[in-house]
Amino acid sequence: MSNIFIIISSFFAVISGLPYIRDVYLRKSKPREVSWITWGLLAAIAAAASFSDHQYSSAILSLWVVVITWTIAILGIKYGDRTFKLLDGICLGSSAVGLILWWAFNSPSIAIIASLSIDLVAAIPTFVHSWQKPNEETISSYFLGLFASLFSLLAAKDFTITAVASPIYYLIGDAALVFILVTRTKSILNKNKH
Repeated sequence: MSNIFIIISSFFAVISGLPYIRDVYLRKSKPREVSWITWGLLAAIAAAASFSDHQYSSAILSLWVVVITWTIAILGIKYGDRTFKLLDGICLGSSAVGLILWWAFNSPSIAIIASLSIDLVAAIPTFVHSWQKPNEETISSYFLGLFASLFSLLAAKDFTITAVASPIYYLIGDAALVFILVTRTKSILNKNKH
């Protein structure tokens, strides 16, 4: 059953990125470039750490996140929001911390905790952007990402940090973005009616 959940998770991971990639190309969505680059680096660390600990469902989810985030980051160079502020520099510069901690402690669990903590900081520009300009984000990508995370979590063979931390983190992050985008879009539409 675990392999079936991994396949389903992979399917949702791949299709979750397609609407966002389309919208970036069509200039409907404007990804915060620093967030996507940092997420790509950190997801690679999480994937490598999970693979090294033989937690394949989490590793495969993280690997798909790498593919999707780097595709969006590359498109974002041309079509995205390339503004660079102090917070962006801190987020990007801190992505090396996960690698350093993994190397220093020789622990995949520490690498994943560090990567996800930094990832959360790197998400702040995207959360702010989603709040301010919800029309420049693609809600369907985050919604489909929820299913990728859920099935990756169901595929976990045990309850260790390397097995469940990434799927839980992505599940919560995607749910938060969906919530922000839905509520802000409704709020803006209601304001425009009056």
